Amino acid sequence: MRYVTLKTDEIEALEQGAKSSNNTIRKRSHCLLLSHQGRTIIDMANIFDVDRRTIERWSDKWEKEGLNSLPITTGRGVKTRLKGLEEVLSKLLEIHSRNLKNVLLHLEEKHNIRICKKTLQNFLKDTGL
Repeated sequence: MRYVTLKTDEIEALEQGAKSSNNTIRKRSHCLLLSHQGRTIIDMANIFDVDRRTIERWSDKWEKEGLNSLPITTGRGVKTRLKGLEEVLSKLLEIHSRNLKNVLLHLEEKHNIRICKKTLQNFLKDTGL
């Protein structure tokens, strides 16, 4: 059986994280504290309703990164289809006087990219166009 051994300052930080952070950090902090107390991986998997392998990954990541392992890593989720088209989009916005409907039609016809208006608005906002 594999357990996480924690120092007193790590215990305090995890207890603080278990009380006042988002759900992911609370769950992972609580799991590490239970592991320090001697709970088995199967017990913790049942408590948090995750796979045994997930608990092992959390423990491995804790050993490598410490407190930085608690939040969700960046880069998750669907990637935007518009990366690399910033220059084309800026020209289209100049031509069509910021009429997004025409920009969407052009993207669909010329670049075979179908996105909704809100996705385009969010991309333009994020890139500063």
